Amino acid sequence: MTSGADEDDDGALARRAALGDERAFTRLMRRHKGPLHAFARRHVGDPEAALEVVQESFVAAWKALGRYDPSRPFGAWMRTIVLNKCRDRGRRLLVRRLILGERSIDAPGAPDYADPAPGPEAASLRAEQLARLEAAIARLPDQLKEPLILTYLEGYSQQAAADLLKVSVKTVETRAYRARKRLADWMDKS
Repeated sequence: MTSGADEDDDGALARRAALGDERAFTRLMRRHKGPLHAFARRHVGDPEAALEVVQESFVAAWKALGRYDPSRPFGAWMRTIVLNKCRDRGRRLLVRRLILGERSIDAPGAPDYADPAPGPEAASLRAEQLARLEAAIARLPDQLKEPLILTYLEGYSQQAAADLLKVSVKTVETRAYRARKRLADWMDKS
């Protein structure tokens, strides 16, 4: 069998992988693991944790291949999965920090001496403020929430967010501005 360009593109490899071709999926993983690791590392700040996130993402992708649309870029689809896994990890770490204080149980060689972080009252206040902000963000309509999260919380450029949301850059800019204004109003009132 001759290996043509069509057989090597991400869409064709994903179609073959969805039919159970593990070698095709392995090729996709090799092709995308480096950029996805860099993407995850920017979010989690730790190369080892980023590797875990990418591995979890590929497992999730393998299970979800039937839902992948080969007309869309595979890398963008994988970035969405990695982003969700980064968010999941962030939520888990937040819960751990709230329970254990500011020190992360994941930190290798975490010191045994007293934590110089703010005391329980300050941590509680910060957690309360974060919970209020998250609740306010959750109340936003999706059309305002999505551009805000992508551009301000996830660091996407307005162009990348526009491409992902299939709207214009101006729409992303306007909606993110309106979301921030609405959040500021809600936070001032509460």
